[in-house]
Amino acid sequence: MQLQIAGQSYRVVSSAPEAELHRLADTVNAKIAEVVPRGRSAPPQVMLLAAMALAHELEAERGRREALERRSRDILRRVLLRIDSALEDGAPDSVEG
Repeated sequence: MQLQIAGQSYRVVSSAPEAELHRLADTVNAKIAEVVPRGRSAPPQVMLLAAMALAHELEAERGRREALERRSRDILRRVLLRIDSALEDGAPDSVEG
C-alpha cells in the first residue's frame, strides 16, 4: 500500500487495516501542516519535528489519563469505605437463632 506523507510517497507493508494507516498518515500530515508554513515545501527535518510534536502530545495524554485513573481509584476507594461503614452501622450486633 502507498501512503503520502509530507508530499512523499511511502510503500508500507502492515497487518493493520488500510483505513487505519491512511487515518494515521492523515494525522501525521496534519501535524506537519502545523509545523510548516502554508505554501512552503516541507524540508526533511519536518518529519522529525512532527514526530516530536506527536510524541509530546502522546505523553501529555498519558499523563492526563494516569491522573484520571488515580482520581477514579481514590473516589472508588472512598465510596467503598463509605459503603462498608454504612453496612457495619446497620448490621445487627449479634445474630441469635
